[in-house]
Amino acid sequence: MTCRAVRGAITVEENSAEAVESATRELLLSVVQANRIKIKDIVQVIFSVTVDLNAQFPAVAARKLGWQYVPMLCTYELDVLGSLRKCIRLLLTCHTRTPQNKIKHCYLGGAVVLRPDLVK
Repeated sequence: MTCRAVRGAITVEENSAEAVESATRELLLSVVQANRIKIKDIVQVIFSVTVDLNAQFPAVAARKLGWQYVPMLCTYELDVLGSLRKCIRLLLTCHTRTPQNKIKHCYLGGAVVLRPDLVK
């Protein structure tokens, strides 16, 4: 097995705990399903949010999914003029046999504009 990283992002409609948790759950499930990742193979997850999202930590959604032993970090994105708003990003590192060029990165909702080359 090799250690690989998977990227993903999703936008939310509003800055509420429910919206952040729901979107994060959708993103996490999309990433693990698309790449057939088992929780025991996840090394870490780094979440970042835009500065307009402060109602909830994205990691709360992961904990509610049962990811009790996965190390996680939540941080803010740089507040760059003109950048996408109300966006949750993740960098998930895992052990996998999948080659790097076969990893499926997940960009959902308004976040598809971040990496349209990776969205099918």
